[in-house]
Amino acid sequence: MLSEDLSPVTVCLLQVRCFGDLMSDAHVVVFVSQRNSFRSVLARACLEHVSKGRFKAYSCGNPARLASEPHELALHAIRAAGIPLRPDKQHDWNEFARLGVMKVQFVITMDETIQDLTPKWSGQPDTALWAYPDLVGGTTGTQDLQRAASVMLLSLRRRLEILSSLPLAHGDRTALRHDVRDLSYLA
Repeated sequence: MLSEDLSPVTVCLLQVRCFGDLMSDAHVVVFVSQRNSFRSVLARACLEHVSKGRFKAYSCGNPARLASEPHELALHAIRAAGIPLRPDKQHDWNEFARLGVMKVQFVITMDETIQDLTPKWSGQPDTALWAYPDLVGGTTGTQDLQRAASVMLLSLRRRLEILSSLPLAHGDRTALRHDVRDLSYLA
């Protein structure tokens, strides 16, 4: 099988298995939203930016509703905030649910309406619901949507800065799980 036949997730798994010592400090977080075009893309870019290598973030969506690419206003908000966005293909959540794909520590669902639709995650990662409104699913005007995207990114940044400062290596896993879930109450 040629490397171009492999999904980016599979390639990442192979890299982790081959270069595990180099990647051992990065905790893997998967952000889940309906289409993987807006909320989860904002969260992925923001976490990788604020965590400075402590986390490796991915985003995914419902295979039945997956967008072909990130929403332009999400990309605009990320660029306006000076946050780099690592190129990545659009993932559906089945890619991360397969057994043995990669060790995921946290799965954060960004949309309450899909929480019951998501698969059982391989490896029993800690899960949390950080419900954010579906900005692109409505009929909001572009200017209102740009403002709402900036507010959402700021809210995510606050939560993700706290997440990246939590004691992950030697902390109590139950307390950590509660801390990650409690971040959903932060505006």
